[in-house]
Amino acid sequence: MLALAGHNLGVRTVCLDPDPESSCGQVAAQVVGGFGDPTAIAQLAERVDRATFEFESVPSASAAWLADRRPLFPPVGALAAAQDRLDEKRFLEGIGIPVAPWARVDGPADLAPAIRRVGLPARLKARRLGYDGRGQSVVTRPGDAPGAWVAAGSAPAILERVVAFERELSVLAVADLHHRVACYPLVENRHHDGILRLSLAPAPGLSSALQSQGEALAQQIMAALGYVGVLAVECFQVAGTLVVNELAPRVHNSGHWTIEAAETSQFENHLRAGLGWPIGGTAMRGTAAMLNCIGAAIDPGRILRHPDCHLHWYGKAVRPGRKLGHVTVVAPDLATLAGRLGPLGEAVGVPLEVLERPLAG
Repeated sequence: MLALAGHNLGVRTVCLDPDPESSCGQVAAQVVGGFGDPTAIAQLAERVDRATFEFESVPSASAAWLADRRPLFPPVGALAAAQDRLDEKRFLEGIGIPVAPWARVDGPADLAPAIRRVGLPARLKARRLGYDGRGQSVVTRPGDAPGAWVAAGSAPAILERVVAFERELSVLAVADLHHRVACYPLVENRHHDGILRLSLAPAPGLSSALQSQGEALAQQIMAALGYVGVLAVECFQVAGTLVVNELAPRVHNSGHWTIEAAETSQFENHLRAGLGWPIGGTAMRGTAAMLNCIGAAIDPGRILRHPDCHLHWYGKAVRPGRKLGHVTVVAPDLATLAGRLGPLGEAVGVPLEVLERPLAG
């Protein structure tokens, strides 16, 4: 989607990916190689004027090597902070950002003291390479701890207190080379089995106070990182206050709706920011919902019969639990969106428990 946005701007894209059938490689030139492969990274550097990433598990050493040779955005420090949950928590707390109570767990012996410090219920999260619910396990009583350690990969982790949140929100913001920041309306995200299934934009019932709070958090984080490009800040809403869960230093799944429903998509704005061009408008065109297509092929005809519906299929091999595409539906108001969402969600395969929750903040 970054490559497609760049094409419209006259920007040619070269991607680096170990999969010769990668999604980006289907629409752009590709260097086939691992993210830690020095030869592949050197080939990429030879073919581009500047670089970005859309995956926070890229080794920070690879990004740093590339940044020494080509302008790289977002900065390496943002990548390093986001790819290790311990570093991320320390960074956020260090700049005064509210997070859930947490404790470091380097091995099984650390579990009991961590539980005493954090309290229960809590979630054990692997420090690295955890996404879509992977590398996580819930601890509801002390006896769960040994099993949770194994379920989380028996790797260094953090134990984080489960927050009694009202809903999950994300703040999508973009900063240019002069560190001017623009924010999209806050988005409500609904998950199932740890995977994002539905995003609602703007978040239903979104108040100006909550929007301002989200924008202030994003601006504070971006300023501390010297950030350029799109950043997603994933939050819990707790009694009208935002508690930050994690950072995604890249274009984000919860912002895919911006292609059809915002003045400028997150993908185009990410490129415009990193290229030193003016950031486009972030206001919405009506309301929108983004539904992820998970783990199975779909019938495009069944999807596209719905009004103002837009299908994006990524060209990935089908396997259980994999994000294979997304569908965005746009409507002039929330009532119309709600009427379109049920039948479309059923066609996409979004679980009923996600769809049946009321569209209210």
